[in-house]
This record gives sequence, structure tokens and C-alpha cells, in this order.
Amino acid sequence: MVQVKIGNKFVGDGCPCYIVGEIGINHNGDLGIARRLIDVASVAEVDAIKFQKRTVDVVYSAEELAKPRENPFGTTNGQLKRGLEFGLDQYQHIDRYCKAKNMAWFASCWDEAAVDFMEQFDPPAYKIASASLTDDHLLKHHRSMRRPMILSIGMSTMAQVDHAIEVLGAHDLIILHTTSAYPAKIADLNLKMIPVLRERYGVPIGYSGHEVGLATSYAAVALGAAMVERHITLDRAMWGSDQAASVEPQGLMKLVRDTRSIESALGDGVKKVSDDEVPIMKKLRRVG
Repeated sequence: MVQVKIGNKFVGDGCPCYIVGEIGINHNGDLGIARRLIDVASVAEVDAIKFQKRTVDVVYSAEELAKPRENPFGTTNGQLKRGLEFGLDQYQHIDRYCKAKNMAWFASCWDEAAVDFMEQFDPPAYKIASASLTDDHLLKHHRSMRRPMILSIGMSTMAQVDHAIEVLGAHDLIILHTTSAYPAKIADLNLKMIPVLRERYGVPIGYSGHEVGLATSYAAVALGAAMVERHITLDRAMWGSDQAASVEPQGLMKLVRDTRSIESALGDGVKKVSDDEVPIMKKLRRVG
């Protein structure tokens, strides 16, 4: 059975679905909102939370940062990106807060310096965003840290996915099927890719959802997703580019609860008579 260990939990064949609540940038640059989202994830009993980390001047060109864009932090895209980016003090606080709640956390790092920054927190894994899938140097830099890797494969061709996995190697690798639109259209999700990817690569396959609603995440679990990741928010009406494609607190609790119910209901695929069926069988069956 193929399994990958993240912290003290295993992901893959025979394991409960590993549920990740992606905070990402839904904290809106506010540490208080980040703490409240961690609280929500803890109450819902997700397995881990995830942030995003960028070195703004590396990820974005000077031209892009200078573009006008009205936002809570100013009038340019650069002011927005810098306003949303947590630094050392904030992440030290997040690390302490998560440890106090026994909550695993890690991040999607969009550049090499961001990976180096996150190393000081001894993350249980790294997530590679779909946007970074074609960045061979960044993939290799992640892999040099010798930690489990989670690779999202949105907005990519099979050839590009094949190449990324060739660069990363299949050891300690989890692949997340996803559609990189926010929110994504239901008709574009193509959930049947989950068993296809499992057969093709022989590693745990999960699902990262950006659509509205939970039904499709449940379908992913039923199709064999070993990990489910959903963006989380305090309120989908909040300011922010990812809020509308996120799951609110009550929804997150339902996601965890119902995922566990689905896992229990799936069983082992062996036909048998359950103990509760025996008295009904004796009562209703005319011919034994």
C-alpha cells in the first residue's frame, strides 16, 4: 500500500482522508483573522492548515507591482501583495498558536527564498501550487529539503505533470487534482481524473477544490481522494480574491463530519451479510 507520512499521520491507501484547511491569504493581512481561522480549523478537526508564502519582489515584476489597484493597503498591486504577506513575527506567532492547539501547518512557497524562510518552522510537508508546477528549479529546491511534497496540478497538461513528477520523483509525493479557477465551474472539475491519476502515477491522489459547495468534495472522497483541501473563510462575503471560493466554518465542520461518514460507508468491497441484516433475513426471506 502506498502511503506518505505527514507529521504523525499517514496519507494514502487504507488511511482516513487527510483534510487540509487552506487559509492562504484569506487572513487579509490580519493576524487576528488568521487566529480565528486556526480556531475554526481546530474545532472542525481538520488534519492541517496551510498558508501561502511569497517573496513579493521575486514572484512579481516591478511592472506588475506598480500597476494601479485599489485595495485596503493602498492604490497599487504592490501595496496589496505586501499587505497580504506575513513576515517572521507573524509566522512565529502562528507557529506557537498552532502548536498550542496541536494543529499541523505548512505553506505553499512560491519562490526559493520562501522555502528557506519556512524551513525554520520545520514544516511536516510542502505544497507546490499549480502556478509553480513548471518551475523546475523551485521543484528541485523544495525536494532538496527532504520533506513530503504535495503537488497541485491545475492549469497543466499531462505532459507538464509527467515532467514535474520526473523532476520531483515519486517518493513521499501526493498529487492533488484541481481546477485553477476561483470559483471553479462544477462542469470543469473532471473528478474522474482522480482514479486515472492514481493508476498512472501510483502515489496518493487527493483533491483541491475551489468550487462553491461541498457535494463535489464528497464525490472526490468516494472516488478515492486520499487528501481533500479546501480554502476556508470566516465569511464568503469578506473582502479578498479567494473568499468566494472558500468554505465557511459550518461548512468546514460538515466537510469533516461527512467525509468520515463516507469513509465508513465505503466499506471494504467484500459482499457479506451484516449482523443487523440477519434478523431481517430470517423474518422476510421465504426460501433460505
